[in-house]
Amino acid sequence: MYFDGDLKKISWVIHTESEKFAQYRSHVEKYKDKITKIQSKYVALHIALFWGIGTFKIKNEDHVKIKLDEEIMFNQLNLKTKINDEFIEDKIKFIQSFIKQRKLRISFEKIDSQNNLSNKFLK
Repeated sequence: MYFDGDLKKISWVIHTESEKFAQYRSHVEKYKDKITKIQSKYVALHIALFWGIGTFKIKNEDHVKIKLDEEIMFNQLNLKTKINDEFIEDKIKFIQSFIKQRKLRISFEKIDSQNNLSNKFLK
């Protein structure tokens, strides 16, 4: 799973063994131009997981590789680095509970931003 976000939009790509599913959305007014880029990326990850499960692209107990192009997100999610941002903490708690509830097997992989398949949808 690839995802990205900026001040106005979020995007994600779910790449299975046989298909790629790409989606993008404008931020809801509550977030548009009001959250940071990193916060936006957490919104994108949250929505990508929710959308993926809701459309059965991701099924209970699936193994999901989450591709991260931000070092700070990799550290926060993979290494459990302390965070001083309540918005991000709330998103991480939701993401973790969603993963646990659906018994997803998650692995995080650090990638370069030019290898992020979802960032082209923000342009």
